[in-house]
Amino acid sequence: MEPAVKETSQKEIKEVLNRHKEYFNKQCTKPIDFRIEQLKKLKQSIKNSEQDIFDALKKDLNKSEFESYLTEVGILYSEIDFTLKSVRKWAKPKKVKTALTHFGSKGYIIPEPFGTALIIAPWNYPVQLALSPLVGAIAAGNTAVIKPSELTPNVSKVIIHLVSTAFSSEYISVVEGGAETSQSLLKQEMDYIFFTGSVNVGKVVMEAASKRLIPVTLELGGKSPCIVHKDANIKLAAKRIVFGKFTNAGQTCIAPDYLFVHKEIKDELISSMKQVITEFYGHTPIAHDSYGKIVNSSHFKRLQGYLNNGRIIIGGDFDESSLKIAPTIMDDVDWKSPVMQEEIFGPIFPVLEYSDITDVIMSVNKRPKPLALYLFTQSGQVERSITGSISFGGGSINDTLMHIATPYLPFGGVGESGTGSYHGMSSFQTFSHYKSILKQTNAFDFTFKYPSAKHGLKIMRKLLK
Repeated sequence: MEPAVKETSQKEIKEVLNRHKEYFNKQCTKPIDFRIEQLKKLKQSIKNSEQDIFDALKKDLNKSEFESYLTEVGILYSEIDFTLKSVRKWAKPKKVKTALTHFGSKGYIIPEPFGTALIIAPWNYPVQLALSPLVGAIAAGNTAVIKPSELTPNVSKVIIHLVSTAFSSEYISVVEGGAETSQSLLKQEMDYIFFTGSVNVGKVVMEAASKRLIPVTLELGGKSPCIVHKDANIKLAAKRIVFGKFTNAGQTCIAPDYLFVHKEIKDELISSMKQVITEFYGHTPIAHDSYGKIVNSSHFKRLQGYLNNGRIIIGGDFDESSLKIAPTIMDDVDWKSPVMQEEIFGPIFPVLEYSDITDVIMSVNKRPKPLALYLFTQSGQVERSITGSISFGGGSINDTLMHIATPYLPFGGVGESGTGSYHGMSSFQTFSHYKSILKQTNAFDFTFKYPSAKHGLKIMRKLLK
């Protein structure tokens, strides 16, 4: 029996937020040593909760321990360690040059926390996507309220325990609930909102934030193309594509959504992918213990409806009792097919073919900007053509998913796939306001700037030409 996730009342939410604001106003979160101490506490609490995390992810999404460590816990350790090494440098005021008109003055920029940040996490990577933004919020000196997804109730309970063990409730807190709780949270005077989820809900979040002029980061999704050119390393591409598409049963915001393959290598690539699927998940993937399940019956039925949108060439099996759909590759689809109308977010992979790379560019550019793009080629010219002609959040050349795993690359969307970015220094920047200061000298004064100045306009024309 799944643990119940009850709604949190608006009164309770207001009380939580008031405690956070009072705590922040005491200036407790701003000293850099405090931030470092809290990041270390977060890492230790994750370590102490590792097995509970693995057990909860198994119950909610049927994630194996290996996949849970690779895509959830391990990424968090890496993010925290990277931040611990660099946060002192990031938090220091930075001197800047001054213009000739400001001779004698000094300019500098101070990164300061916004205040209390609201982090709304999704269900597909419910640990990583709740706690990775928290790393940035802590590093920047904010307090934070985390809203986990109600669709992964076992993970939600672990996050509550993990956070409450590490932090005081007026500093970092967790608020459980569904849509009603989210709506109540969005009515509050938060100082920053960080949302990960669907495009449709992202629009609701942005609209609510706009009414209070609250800055937001939206990490959304979209139909991320995977393009395989005729000169690609077929066997290696097949392995990396299958990994990227079917990890977490395709329930990944940056998963390859559809395959755009050159017609000369289409059959060879699909044959190789079939071999890899068997290598990864056996001859009957839906019976494989390490193959993920669909999060709930509603999503399962939505995905099941796509299975008649084309000719299934690999997979197509499903088991509603276990909420599993086998890795499925589907041919004979076009842009009008229902499966090509919205982000799939599941283990169904439609295939389109092309003969001219310019056709790929035109097709992708006719549609909303994707969160990710993957290109398999050995041609620098093709690489430059794709990366220079198509707008997308980020991606990989000759790989999938891995661009998200390095703290040196900011991660985020563009257009409908999101706004803002995080990871590494970008997380610190996201949760910081950069305050500009000009310190003027008292040793002398430029009188030409005042209304009564003689020849003031003449001098200003020379300085500001």
